[in-house]
Amino acid sequence: MTRLSLHLLAALLFLGLAVPPAFAQDSDDPAAIRIAEPDFTVVNLPTSLRLPKFGSAFRVTHRFGRALRGDFDDIAGDLFGLDSGATIGLEYRFGIIPNGQIGIHRSSSGKTIEFFGQYSVFRQTAGAPLDVSALVTIEGMDNFQETKTPAFGAILSRTFGDWAAFYFHPVWVNNSNPLPSELSDDNDTFMYGLGARVRIRPTLYVVGEVAPGSGFQPRSPHSAFGIEKRIGGHSFQLSFGNDSASTMGQMARGGGTSEDWYLGFHISRKFF
Repeated sequence: MTRLSLHLLAALLFLGLAVPPAFAQDSDDPAAIRIAEPDFTVVNLPTSLRLPKFGSAFRVTHRFGRALRGDFDDIAGDLFGLDSGATIGLEYRFGIIPNGQIGIHRSSSGKTIEFFGQYSVFRQTAGAPLDVSALVTIEGMDNFQETKTPAFGAILSRTFGDWAAFYFHPVWVNNSNPLPSELSDDNDTFMYGLGARVRIRPTLYVVGEVAPGSGFQPRSPHSAFGIEKRIGGHSFQLSFGNDSASTMGQMARGGGTSEDWYLGFHISRKFF
């Protein structure tokens, strides 16, 4: 399933970059609703959505710990994972300057705290086919006391009117290997994420992402897909993924086996 999703998203991304845009973007006002890009993440990978200066947004992520594998009666008996423990993430982002935002995310997995910043360098226009944003993050486990993992990269995106958005994320993640360097040949991961959001109803979307990489990645690439509902400034997403990752370092380390998929959801709210 992971390989199939990778090929599908790669084909969608190629199609998105190869075909001329059919519609102009809605508005260059960062406070305006962007129908094709309603949220700041696909599932975990970031989008190009901007925050207006002094605007903010909050997000809660919830990944259940029970893999959706085995006998259907057993899975249903555990209410598809809802009876098990969960990995919870809390995130807040703030528009500190025009086109620039900073934020903090805390995941209960390893008590990881991630600080991040994003700046929109180029905007998609009639004469420019892509939106390009710079991205920098740093995270640390045990409430930022251990295993510091910085990451640098870019978000390349393209929207098509109000019906679809496609993303490519080339990101270098340093110190992605939690083990001592003498125990592994690779300590870094170059991750190239692919993401897509397609609007299927006026306020309903399907989303998907994969994040393969080179260097240190001992497990299957992070993969996730889901369905999303937009209601005003809120977004509600039900997702399935092969891990509980919500930070760059966690995604770089990869998910479980191709048979292990987990139910999750996230809720986000804009304040502008």
